[in-house]
Amino acid sequence: MPSSTSAETRVRILHRAGDLPADLWDACAGRDNPFVSHAFLSALEDSGSAVARAGWQAAHLVVEGPGGTPVGILPAYAKAHSQGEYVFDQGWAEAWHRAGGRYYPKLQSSVPFTAATAPKLLAPDEGVRRALVAAAEAIVREKGWSSAHATFLVAADLPTFAGAGWLERHDIQFHFENRGYAGFADFLGDLSSRNRKTLRKEREAALAAVDTVEWLTGSDLTEAVWDAFYAFYLDTGGRKWGRPYLTRAFFSLLSERMADRVLLVMARRGGRYVAGALNFLGSDCLYGRNWGAIEDIPFLHFELCYHQAIDIACRLKLPRVEAGAQGPHKVKRGYRPVITRSMHFLADLRLRAAVADFLERERSAVAREVQLFEADLPFRSADPAGAER
Repeated sequence: MPSSTSAETRVRILHRAGDLPADLWDACAGRDNPFVSHAFLSALEDSGSAVARAGWQAAHLVVEGPGGTPVGILPAYAKAHSQGEYVFDQGWAEAWHRAGGRYYPKLQSSVPFTAATAPKLLAPDEGVRRALVAAAEAIVREKGWSSAHATFLVAADLPTFAGAGWLERHDIQFHFENRGYAGFADFLGDLSSRNRKTLRKEREAALAAVDTVEWLTGSDLTEAVWDAFYAFYLDTGGRKWGRPYLTRAFFSLLSERMADRVLLVMARRGGRYVAGALNFLGSDCLYGRNWGAIEDIPFLHFELCYHQAIDIACRLKLPRVEAGAQGPHKVKRGYRPVITRSMHFLADLRLRAAVADFLERERSAVAREVQLFEADLPFRSADPAGAER
């Protein structure tokens, strides 16, 4: 590539988001979701976090209209592994290797290191959207790669991928739904008495153990603040993953390029910051991303990541909170199970058939798991006699 899609349009590959001016990129991406913004993706790449040596070689697909103006973008990366994606296909890779195939490289349309829903087909025109999907397939075939994947998709993107025959995969996250709450106390009023008492005690214990909890955004995000947060991130990332993905420079670039869309929740004790949670602001959602601490304080993780996020969403009148990957413990804190969706193109028909069979069984298992989580939600309900339980 580049390759022509019609007499008026063509598709080309960008190996850096920064190779396209921010205004042209964001004209396609819009302002609703921070993770597909030029500022966020270019910060990942320019900071050395999402780059070829880390296994994330940018291969963003851009459809250009007459005069070379971008009319659609598919953020994508050539991947030599499956790390930092949160939709796990390592089992597919191992099975294909045992069968004599080569799974990597693959094409991955996702936001690096970010388990949050975001649009991937950045174009309003359905013809352009179909061209982006076709271009992803063409790259896989031309290069002899195994597959292309689009993960953590918004609902509007699903029909286009499905129409091209991509396979749908389901997983579970836990999101808070703001039902018009005025604040955390209002949310507590929706819980059963037993769960309400439990969360109150949890919050009281966490807040009593620190001096203050601060919400920092915009000009509050100084280099000293980022130094403190990065220490938390390194400690947590080193224990969970062995090698933290994000460089220190990435956080400085966030302040330079999108400070108004970043909200840090930081806890102080004894005159210093001891823990923090990183959030991003969308037009209709608060996205929780990274957390870390340098002191082990009971319940502080739950306070900074989940309870404070509910407070923020209520204060800003945001409809929901996405609290990141994993975490059934979020259910008891009012975060509901939500099915997340990804779409997958497998070039080899044998691999496609095996994966399709697996996904059918997996979707049924995920649906059953959602029902189990819903039964464990802490909200009030009534028994036949009308008594609260």
